[in-house]
Amino acid sequence: MKKFRKVLDGLTTSSPGATVGSPSCGSAAGTPTAAPTPKEIDVQETLVSENFQLCKTVRHGFPYQPTALAFDPVQKILAIGSRSGGVRILGRPGVDCYCQHESGAAVLQLQFLINEGALVSACADDTLHLWNLRQRRPAILHSLKFNRERITFCHLPFQSKWLYVGTERGNTHIVNIESFVLSGYVIMWNKAIELSTKTHPGPVVHLSDSPKDEGKLLIGFESGTIVQWDLRGKKADFRIYYDEAIHSVSWHHEGKQFMCSHSDGSLTLWNLRNTTKPFQVTFPHGKIQKDARKESCKPILKVEYKTCRNSEPFVIFSGGLSYDKAGRRPALTIMHGKAITVLEMDYPIVEFMVLCETPYNNEVQEPYAVVVLLEKDLIVVDLTQSNYPVFENPYPMDIHESPVTCTAYFADCPPDIIPILYSIGAKHKKTGYSQKEWPISGGTWTLGSHTYPEIIITGHADGSIKFWDASAITLQMLYKMKTSKVFEKPKAGEGRAAELVEEDPFAIQMVSWCPQSRMFCVVGISAHIILYRFSKYDANTQIVSLEVRLQCDSDDVISPSENENNPSFSEPGSHSPQPHHHHQHPASPGSRTPEGIKDSIPCLKVKDRAVRVPPGYQSELVIQLLWVDGEPPQQITSLDINSAYGLLAFGNCNGLAVVDYLQKTVILCMSTLDLYGSTDPYQRLTRSPRRNRQSTSVKGPGRKLSLPTDLKTDLDHVNGHCTSPTSQPCSAGKPRIPMGPEGPRLTRRGPGRPPFRKAQSAACMEISLPVSHTEGHASRRAMLQQLHGVTMYSHDEHHSTTSYCWSDRESRENSFTRSRSSSVSSIDRDTKEAVTTLQFGESYGRKNDVLPTPCLWVGTSLGVVLLIPMSIPTDQEERMEEPVTMGVSGAVLMLKGSVLRFSFLDCMGALIQPPYEVWRDHNAPEDPDRPRRRKLVHFSPSSSQDACGDGHLAVVCSERQAKVFLMPSQSCLFVHNITESSFVLRADVVSVCNSVCLACFCANGHVMTLSLPSLRPLMDVNYLPLTDMRIARTFYFTNGGQALYLSSPTEVQRITYSQEMCDNLQEMLGELFTPIETPEAQNRGFLKGFFGGNAHTFDREELFGEAAAGKASRSLAQHIPGQGGVEGMKVAASGVVGELARARIALDERGQRLGELEERTALMMTSAEAFSKHAHELMLKCKDKKWYQF
Repeated sequence: MKKFRKVLDGLTTSSPGATVGSPSCGSAAGTPTAAPTPKEIDVQETLVSENFQLCKTVRHGFPYQPTALAFDPVQKILAIGSRSGGVRILGRPGVDCYCQHESGAAVLQLQFLINEGALVSACADDTLHLWNLRQRRPAILHSLKFNRERITFCHLPFQSKWLYVGTERGNTHIVNIESFVLSGYVIMWNKAIELSTKTHPGPVVHLSDSPKDEGKLLIGFESGTIVQWDLRGKKADFRIYYDEAIHSVSWHHEGKQFMCSHSDGSLTLWNLRNTTKPFQVTFPHGKIQKDARKESCKPILKVEYKTCRNSEPFVIFSGGLSYDKAGRRPALTIMHGKAITVLEMDYPIVEFMVLCETPYNNEVQEPYAVVVLLEKDLIVVDLTQSNYPVFENPYPMDIHESPVTCTAYFADCPPDIIPILYSIGAKHKKTGYSQKEWPISGGTWTLGSHTYPEIIITGHADGSIKFWDASAITLQMLYKMKTSKVFEKPKAGEGRAAELVEEDPFAIQMVSWCPQSRMFCVVGISAHIILYRFSKYDANTQIVSLEVRLQCDSDDVISPSENENNPSFSEPGSHSPQPHHHHQHPASPGSRTPEGIKDSIPCLKVKDRAVRVPPGYQSELVIQLLWVDGEPPQQITSLDINSAYGLLAFGNCNGLAVVDYLQKTVILCMSTLDLYGSTDPYQRLTRSPRRNRQSTSVKGPGRKLSLPTDLKTDLDHVNGHCTSPTSQPCSAGKPRIPMGPEGPRLTRRGPGRPPFRKAQSAACMEISLPVSHTEGHASRRAMLQQLHGVTMYSHDEHHSTTSYCWSDRESRENSFTRSRSSSVSSIDRDTKEAVTTLQFGESYGRKNDVLPTPCLWVGTSLGVVLLIPMSIPTDQEERMEEPVTMGVSGAVLMLKGSVLRFSFLDCMGALIQPPYEVWRDHNAPEDPDRPRRRKLVHFSPSSSQDACGDGHLAVVCSERQAKVFLMPSQSCLFVHNITESSFVLRADVVSVCNSVCLACFCANGHVMTLSLPSLRPLMDVNYLPLTDMRIARTFYFTNGGQALYLSSPTEVQRITYSQEMCDNLQEMLGELFTPIETPEAQNRGFLKGFFGGNAHTFDREELFGEAAAGKASRSLAQHIPGQGGVEGMKVAASGVVGELARARIALDERGQRLGELEERTALMMTSAEAFSKHAHELMLKCKDKKWYQF
């Protein structure tokens, strides 16, 4: 425990990191200030660096770009490999494990060692890996890197320790799974085919042992050649040369027939008695045309041939549809007897696998389900019912149903909120699923002791919002709502809809949720805000709409001047944004000037009729920003809502607006410049908006200015393409050139001017980067532009079909621009001073305030903090009638970089929560005896501070530094420069280990925590380089030492930075392996075993072992020893308890093996007796027969 004491008597407020021209963090003029009275602050900080450790906890969602599938039929666990080298292993709900190959190479194939607790993965870098699944966090035991050949197919027979590996050259190698070394036994392609064959057979696409005889290996080559290789005799039993390429092969369980799928959409059935020609050729989807020719069909990529005891066999395949039917979706075909069922899928099929009752390939298979891995979904079909229903998926595989555009994470929620949301959401669940239990039911998982209610909220591109229960490191959907329901659908021919470049006009940019009051607010891409209240009752409601004119004239733009260190503004005059009158119905879409310029109309049209709303979140108010003089509204960059005050504040790069949602009125609507009043920290020069501008010749409407070539390259480098023009919050080059009445006012940038202007504040000059390509600065700048959403388009691009729109859904997922609280970076200051963060709370608006009052803290992109005190009527009746007043000339504080986060502590260092209104259902029936009254909960800064008097601490974090101020004196107690070379993307004040700290995520991938209030560094981990804008937009810290981000378009990654949670993580994770006895093979009977071949006498060790086959060439493959599950062993072996547990498990396994040996001995004795009896009966029967009687 460390104690910080700081005497504030005569304390100066000069910042150690302040630069020339940047006022110190004190009064507006930057003069040193002292606290009015000498006081002592005594905060005992309990957090130390040992409390922090960063590690991944769990990954939710669908594996991004899946490539491979495997299933263990005994353990009943499923593995999915992906293109980025990830492996997801799934069992019963709660058993969900993510592993990652360090190389990042795509996973080609996965093979379980059935019931052994191990998995083999083959990757695109021609390496085999053996994973140990007998620990909660799987680890690689061995790796084998092929140097001269490329791996194409692997096969591991059940209960065998020898893995067959086919290569691109057509050779087949054999790997010992235990030692992970190559056998000297190799089946060369030129030995497998006939010497007279002139062409290479192609890569190996199939390997399997005959169900009839394990000593026979079936090898399928891509060209259409199939060879059955006798492993003992080292020769080919037969060779089949077919003129169509082979994609897959599947055996009948008796080993007398096999089926092949081909590139022409045909299935061939081959009988081992006659391999000269196929026993049967079928084109399941190829109809005979009028000219007697068959339709050309797509390849059948995979077929599975599975037998049933009491019915016809199943033939299940993917592909094979005819080419001429355009627009047909990918399909899985199930042939059962004469019945053919085609199951159309929403996405292309990557792989499928039929689940059978037995792991033995020589028994009747009895298929009961088929797992279908699609590009963006996982489906399991029930084969036991004739209509083939799908199972309800218990995993959260639909996070990406519409691309995720923002996230929010709330730990330690009120305990009643999850059951209520679940009960409402359960009413809208889909029906028609299979009644049977989910078949992937392996592993064990128990609810850990360290659990508390957690909720994750995801906002999506289609305007939908999803609430997820994230308690106990699981994820289950609770409730879904669609924000688009409050708007009319844009008609295809409507002018406004046609002009909207945005394909997703309802996309969610940010959300604000108060779990206590259950107020919920969303910000959309079309500069709209929707406020929701929660109700357990349905209702008929009229949607109230407010329209706000938050648009500045060009005079307010910071223009580059001759002296760049002297930022200049125009004279604040009549250019403040003005609120448009609020009304129940939106303005007519035809509100245009005579010249056809859109003016005073919103981007979307709110429904103007009464709407029936179901229980759950119901819209209370819609706020929309208006077009002004043909300029679209700028996107909203910051938002805060307070239920106790009944106020909602939002800002963008034009200014700030505050709405009283109880009275449905706009109470403040001002440009950022006008908020300063007389306390403006910058010396702004009055200048003509046209001065110093290099205007170009104005093109006609409908044409666009192209981006500079170097900038296009940079943006393409970031994410493959530019983001849509209307999906950006602040348009660069916004100063408009006044024109005559003959044409619209268009935006232009001079030909000699760089597309990015330099930073306008001295405090930010050090990170103003050149636009050249030197040292990669341009691409970094382009990356920041894309992250923070600053447009580099001229106005007329809004009216043209631009090549920079999203080309397809995939690219939208990868580059959807969401404007976060740091929406305008400190190096992106090429337009106006944007409002980047807002916070309501009880504070001191002015230095001489004695008592705390409701205040609005405003942070801007220039690093300025403004305090706006408010006067709110306290009586309930007066609150609904009397206006709320705001005094804008409050205190001004300064930081380096764009302001990201505010938080308040009392003088003992405890977090002060914002006040809130206790939730009450507005649609509940009226009780005449108990009239409804608002119940407010306040956390006053002075309530718990008798010892140190009035006042509180304000924590302010910007992109570059964090500061702690003492209020009301506004003295800067502590300052910490977080980063010099990068900038902070996300900052949150969170509670960890019964204390609070400041958690930061930087663009260079560092995750940091700082103590409060002293801002002492506690943790700094280089966790994740910022490789994708998606991570920056969705990173979110929460209490309890947890955080999350979107690791791919389809997956949410949760991490912890708490040492306590890292220690308890093993307990919270599920067990993948559970000891299960391997099912016994069916008793084949004496005659069947006697005449059916000697399948069980085949000893692979004799053939493939070093003694018989010798050693393989060292240059062929390199063995790489793995970590061997050291991490899991450390956890298991920590302390005496771990040792005892291991010894006990070993004894149990030894006892289990002894029991199995005893059972097998008894079974052999019974079998021997039966054989003796049968032999004696046969002898007696045949003793007296003549030779001709047989």
